Parts: sequence; structure tokens; C-alpha cells
Amino acid sequence: MAFFPSLARRAPQLLLALVAAASFTTSAAEKELKIGVTAGPHAQILEQAKKVAEKQGLKIRIVEFSDYVQPNAALAAGDLDANIFQHQPYLDNQVRDRGYKLVSVGNSVTFPMGVYSKKFKSLADLPAGAQIAIPNDPTNGGRALLLLAAKGLIKLKPDAGLKASPLDIIDNPKKLRLREIDAAQLPRALSDVDAAAINSNFALPAGLNPQKDAILLEEAKSPYVNVIVIREADRNATWLPLLLKAYHSPEVKKYVDTEFKGAVITGW
Repeated sequence: MAFFPSLARRAPQLLLALVAAASFTTSAAEKELKIGVTAGPHAQILEQAKKVAEKQGLKIRIVEFSDYVQPNAALAAGDLDANIFQHQPYLDNQVRDRGYKLVSVGNSVTFPMGVYSKKFKSLADLPAGAQIAIPNDPTNGGRALLLLAAKGLIKLKPDAGLKASPLDIIDNPKKLRLREIDAAQLPRALSDVDAAAINSNFALPAGLNPQKDAILLEEAKSPYVNVIVIREADRNATWLPLLLKAYHSPEVKKYVDTEFKGAVITGW
């Protein structure tokens, strides 16, 4: 058998590298990740990513929430390892207002916001003084106002930006009456108003199809792509690359494209 002195000299280093790689895989596989999502599409998509992750030895427990507030509170408190439910403007607002040390580490999917009505079939049919429900949190409320402004239903101050509020409305030709409601409750409130701006992750579980039922739908390209969020302290966690690889896998993308048919769009 041939003997290679250079290889012999490098044997200790090679052994250490192999041990380090094995330790990485083992430590990542031993941990069961608790990941928070809102019920509905986010949970469905993560269920597919979970299957891919398990093939890599990464265990995931899915924790479902019914609102936008608790997933970040639970993550900041250490009750979750990650969450996947919010877009970057909402995260930025939560970090600023609540002091959370949370960061986004990758994109998930985009849920185009739509305006829905059980009373009218088009925007043109909305009467003067129509009552429009919008989300009551600053970022999604601003998103709804920008959507209405894009179609000329209202006009906002030039510097209103992504965090526009009803106070930023400078022209309201139809005298629309805005009613701010918790985002998760908007589908239930739809019968009580003339129209409502609803995030697709809440519209879909309520049986609303953004592509077919919305009388106004947000463009696919927007700053509201949802993100994968962790604590700042976990930026170098051994499980993070495996989680991102599983979530951004071809299997998950195929599932999203097939299952939601354009109502949910992958952001990677």
C-alpha cells in the first residue's frame, strides 16, 4: 500500500474536520425546533418544509397562532426558535415599538392583500359613504391604505410611506368611512361592512380566493414579502442553514405553486 507523508501529516487536521462536521449534524439533529406560524397557509407550507427537514435530520414542531401579536412575543421570550408569519415592515415596527431583538434571515412567501365585498362586485359599484374595514395594526393598515390609494379611492400625503394612517388621507372623493379591525377578524366582519381589505393568509382559510373573489388585489411585487424570523442571538445556530435549505427547497416551492395557484407566491 502506498504511503503519502503529506497526507499523514494532515491526518490530525482531517480528523478534526470530520469530527466538527459530525458534531454540527448531530447538534442540529438533536434539537427539535419550535416554529410559530399563523393558522392556514403558513402552517400548511411549513408542514411541507418540515417533511424536507426531517430527511436532513432536523426536527420541527409547528406552533399555530390566531393573531399577529403572540408569535413575536413568544419568540422574544424564548418559547419559540423561529416564526414565519409577518412581512418586514411589520417586524420593523414590532422591533421599534417593543424592543424585540429579532431579525429576519430569509424570505418565505407573499400573500397579496385584497379588497373583498359580499355586497358589490367591483370597485366602481362602491357607493359614496361606503364603509371599508382595514387592519388595525399600523403596517397592515398602511398597506391597505396604499392599496386603496393606488386605485384613486383616496389620496395620501406624499410622505405617508408604508406606515400611512387614516390621518394621512388628504382627499377622499367618495367619503369612504374606514373602520379599523384586528386583521384576523376581518373575514368575519365582511358581512357587516361594504368591503374589507384582508391579508390573504386570513382570506384563504375563510374560503376567499384572492384571484377570483377580490375586487381589488395588490400587485405581486411589493415590499410585503413575508420573512423567516429568529432571535439575534441565534444568527449562528447550527440548525439555521438546515431550516433555510428545507424551507427554500424545490419541494416546498412546487407545493406552493400547485396548492395555491398564484394566491400565495414564493419569495425566494
